Amino acid sequence: MLPLRLSGGRSMATYYFDMKDGVPVRDRTGLQFPTDADAIEHSKELARRFSHDPRRKDPIQSIIVLGESGTEIHREPVPQAVPRAGITFEQI
Repeated sequence: MLPLRLSGGRSMATYYFDMKDGVPVRDRTGLQFPTDADAIEHSKELARRFSHDPRRKDPIQSIIVLGESGTEIHREPVPQAVPRAGITFEQI
């Protein structure tokens, strides 16, 4: 895939965001960002979203950011949601 060119001559690279929850889930599409830092920031946002997603049955342990060459450039841990303390109907 050819990189996109931004104004000023900078190009955008494709980054892949694999998920690891015991078994890696590969991102085959990727997203384009102008810098590694932008891709890493995106992985942090993904981690925040996944940590609060009650639909997930298997907890995601980390988001792995890969550059176009397949080299890992960052690994973002996904915090596990802490159940809220409170009274449930079973306790009454």
